[in-house]
Amino acid sequence: MIHFPRTLVCPVLLVSLVLFQSLGLRAQDVMPNVVVIFIDDLGYADIGPFGAKAYQTPHLDEMAKQGRRFTDFVTSTAVCSASRAALLTGCYHRRVGISGALGPTAKIGINPDETTLAELCKQKNYATACFGKWHLGLQKKFLPLQHGFDQYFGLPYSNDMWPFHPNFVDLPQDSPKRKNNYPPLPLFDGNEIVDPDVVGVDQAQLTTQYTERAVKFIEDNQDKPFLLYVPHSMVHVPLFVSDKFKGKSGAGLFGDVMLEVDWSVGQINAALKKHHLEDRTLVVFTSDNGPWLSYGKRAGSAAPLREGKGTMFEGGYRVPTLMKWPGKIPANSSCDELASTIDIFPTVAGMIGASLPQHKIDGYDIRPLMFGESDAKSPHTHFACYYKAGELQAVRDRRFKLVFPHQYRSLNGRVGTDDGRPISYDQNTAELALYDLKVDVGETCNVADQHPDVMERLMKYADEIREDLGDRLNNQTGSGIRPAGRAG
Repeated sequence: MIHFPRTLVCPVLLVSLVLFQSLGLRAQDVMPNVVVIFIDDLGYADIGPFGAKAYQTPHLDEMAKQGRRFTDFVTSTAVCSASRAALLTGCYHRRVGISGALGPTAKIGINPDETTLAELCKQKNYATACFGKWHLGLQKKFLPLQHGFDQYFGLPYSNDMWPFHPNFVDLPQDSPKRKNNYPPLPLFDGNEIVDPDVVGVDQAQLTTQYTERAVKFIEDNQDKPFLLYVPHSMVHVPLFVSDKFKGKSGAGLFGDVMLEVDWSVGQINAALKKHHLEDRTLVVFTSDNGPWLSYGKRAGSAAPLREGKGTMFEGGYRVPTLMKWPGKIPANSSCDELASTIDIFPTVAGMIGASLPQHKIDGYDIRPLMFGESDAKSPHTHFACYYKAGELQAVRDRRFKLVFPHQYRSLNGRVGTDDGRPISYDQNTAELALYDLKVDVGETCNVADQHPDVMERLMKYADEIREDLGDRLNNQTGSGIRPAGRAG
């Protein structure tokens, strides 16, 4: 063994320490990793920490014990593409020009002028990956690798946008309606289609494949900071599950699929633990919107919230959310303050010291809420609830929600089947109503007459939103809307 003189060792250590600190490389300053697990159509009551009883979610239960439940966590809207655009840009979906669910023939996608969460992390040389459903445009210019992600593997849009969609699959071959059927469903690896015709046996492997890719990405990038985005295709219908979980839940196919989703979360967290990354990794588990209730037992539950996917009642856009970061986020805790998926973007920017884009965003840095700071309040004094191509249906603050008259879909107490086919919705008309969400989360009691001051304040805010983001019913286009990207 070579022994260095003590007189030499001390100066070397001193010089090393000075260099280490001058480069900003102190141990406590190691850049944090970010993992976002984004489930499709997951209802508020579909995981154990939020009330699920019919099946077990042990890994999500453990994540809740290690971290924090967010009980008033909302999306920008209650439908797929729009919700994902909001998450990845920190903006109301209306601001970035993405509404609804983009299909295979859509001529728009995410605009290259928008800054995504991945591009934000690229400012700090993060490794970035997206494994799962993208749904922000099919053309190459819209795909993840052109928007800050180093790796991508998954479906370009929803897994029901395929030739076996229940609206078309049983029609005669010569039926005029069959022309509206979807083309074969492709699977991408990077910018290339690796399976041009995904069928049921392929879908049954997607959750496992996304998870395996995620675990390998963590292993490959354990020595550098990374952003891992896992937007699962499940539990969007049609439901598929691998053989290892088929029939194992005792709660039907939906329960089996939830077992596999829970397993996936466990695998990702186990990989972080294996590589000693837990203490410097923020893990967020949430959903794009509430359950697709017309699919009955193939859909989840929004209880105790009203309605589900496709509406801007709480069951449509309030989603079960867990966040974990040992040593930063208080264990076994809960936050009841209003927060949103649009807050993830600016929160990560604050965490890693990245610069926000020059254009306007709508989210806020919610680290005080995440970290359980004393008396931390929601930064959202108001929140705008849009759906259906720019119709302003509701606005809210930290406590109250003002709903404007509008048409919305409902089952009106009816329950769907367990055959994978949806039942038809009724069309209801919502009245002008004010709900106190702190005491009436189910939106059952109109308290407008009791709070004229709140009505006046929220009406004024709605007028400001209409000027900024428009309102189709009022023929207002909005001065703050940026265009979506265009195909071609």
